[in-house]
Amino acid sequence: MTLTITIQSFSYKKGIPTDDSGNGGGFVFDCRGILNPGRIEHCKTQSGLDQDVILFLEEQTKMPAFLKNVYALVDMTVDNYLERGFKHLQVNFGCTGGQHRSVYAATQLTAYLHNRYPKVVIHLEHTNAQNWVR
Repeated sequence: MTLTITIQSFSYKKGIPTDDSGNGGGFVFDCRGILNPGRIEHCKTQSGLDQDVILFLEEQTKMPAFLKNVYALVDMTVDNYLERGFKHLQVNFGCTGGQHRSVYAATQLTAYLHNRYPKVVIHLEHTNAQNWVR
């Protein structure tokens, strides 16, 4: 049995993504407590995948500490789900526009989990940010 983890970024203005797995949801992490790079003129049209935004989040905000805590919580759950044979876990990251902070956080968690759990199937979706993500 394989555990599938769906990781999504979203905009709170458009709503929290639904869980179609029948599991009834999962984690929802609110990134709005992290400084918003969208308030910096040259970052406004960029996303959490662009280098200027990445550097801002990694060097000028508490995003690294935020993600360290996310990793600990998700690790605990993934380990438990694997032990118990669960099939699905959903992890959502929201911010105001679903463009900068949530996209970055979802992408970072995806990379972290790919390295930590190579046999787990991971789907990354930038739910409400398609027009921002390249």
